[in-house]
Amino acid sequence: MLGVPGGAYCGSVWRFALFRRWWVGHVLVVTLCAAFVRLGRWQWDRSQSPTGDWQNLGYALQWPLFAVVLVAAWARFLWLEHHRAPETGSQHPEMVPGSPTSEPAAPVSRRPADRPIREDDPDDELAAYNAYLARLAEQDCC
Repeated sequence: MLGVPGGAYCGSVWRFALFRRWWVGHVLVVTLCAAFVRLGRWQWDRSQSPTGDWQNLGYALQWPLFAVVLVAAWARFLWLEHHRAPETGSQHPEMVPGSPTSEPAAPVSRRPADRPIREDDPDDELAAYNAYLARLAEQDCC
């Protein structure tokens, strides 16, 4: 059975892509791809005409490439949306998936931010440049 553990399909399903807020993007991508392919076909016909040249042939090959890049970018955007990290700072603690009780999960402690690494050797040239910039800033203020 599909959708149950041990069923026929074990992969991840992108059901979020069928939500209403994504339909505008889907329609826009399909419309633009159709327009790009149509423009490529028009340039191909133009390149085959007596007044056509190599530039039209180049555009005829370029427009379908734009459609391929658009589809790849949209697929990458959806992939990133599917694999994004859960939002932090939500007001309600998240529930543990598959938990038989409705108790919220214990908050996860956050690791303190790493401190900047101190340099062992101070750079004299960088210090001189920073002093020069400080003098310029003082002159600019007055």
